[in-house]
Amino acid sequence: MTSNQTNISERALRFLKLLVELYLQDGQPIGSRTLAKNSGLTLSPATIRNVLADLEDMGLVASPHTSAGRIPTINGYRLFLDCLITLKPLQAQEIENIRGQLGNSDEPNHLIQATSQLLSAITHMAGVVRLPRRERVIYQQIEFLRLSKDRILAILVTQNDEVHNRIIHTKMAYEAAELEQAANYLNSKFFGHTLESVRIELLQELQNTQNNMDQIMARALEMANQVIISSSNADDDYAIAGQTNLMDFDELADLEQLKQLFQVFIEKRQILHLLDKCLEAETTQVFIGGESGSPVLNGVSLVTAPYTLDNRVVGVLGVIGPTRMAYERVIPIVDVTARILGTALNQYY
Repeated sequence: MTSNQTNISERALRFLKLLVELYLQDGQPIGSRTLAKNSGLTLSPATIRNVLADLEDMGLVASPHTSAGRIPTINGYRLFLDCLITLKPLQAQEIENIRGQLGNSDEPNHLIQATSQLLSAITHMAGVVRLPRRERVIYQQIEFLRLSKDRILAILVTQNDEVHNRIIHTKMAYEAAELEQAANYLNSKFFGHTLESVRIELLQELQNTQNNMDQIMARALEMANQVIISSSNADDDYAIAGQTNLMDFDELADLEQLKQLFQVFIEKRQILHLLDKCLEAETTQVFIGGESGSPVLNGVSLVTAPYTLDNRVVGVLGVIGPTRMAYERVIPIVDVTARILGTALNQYY
């Protein structure tokens, strides 16, 4: 809050809370008479108009038209979310329904897709799930196949028999026996380790023992390092579902705005940047409109929560929708779904 906002009275906070709640319900500017009717206080419309004028001076509400009611600004939404919101926890049956729908997936990628679809279906907005960090994947086996003089196909197998193919370029030609020897060395050394620990050990081995190591082993480490790095970066991605739901909101009805928004979803970079910021926070986060830093996202909000494996944050999921969304309902949905997804993923990792 600004220094001006820190002096806001309890009465003003009460009316800001009521104004935001009414606006989130109806989407219409809220006037003093509407507030007087719904406040439960015996205050005159003139008194309430004075309170609204103070809120407007603080930048918490704005008048979209002359003599119209007020709507919350981004700052108003932020103060509401940080200090005033009354969340609506999910009922036990709703939680069980989410758990049941996410319990039918037979492998991690299907579970991630199912989660984004579920978030979209429940909220009628866009559901997004950041894929788990690849560092949590367990190394099982690697094989090398020579494709040409300086190109080798590396086949990395991780837990649940997931296969990751990578083409790496080498400075010398390898015989089949040398590639087999390199693979055997790596498999005996790293089987059962996470990709994160493998990457750390590879760097240490390359730095500390390269001069004293058999050349085949040193080159095996160099090739493995290329594969592990590319495997970690390749899944720098997210699953999204329900983007077309955003077309149903009047606030997002502008065709050009929708085109730009969908292009952001396709290019992924800006959304990934936002999701990574949420991942670093390791708590439930809400980005409102311009807080995202992207002009294209000015009309939308992103509500996210992290999910964990073995009590460690490895990903984040959320809902993208118009700034005027039912935050009191969406935040608990996102939070509960994140907890259930983390529990479901633990069976695979």
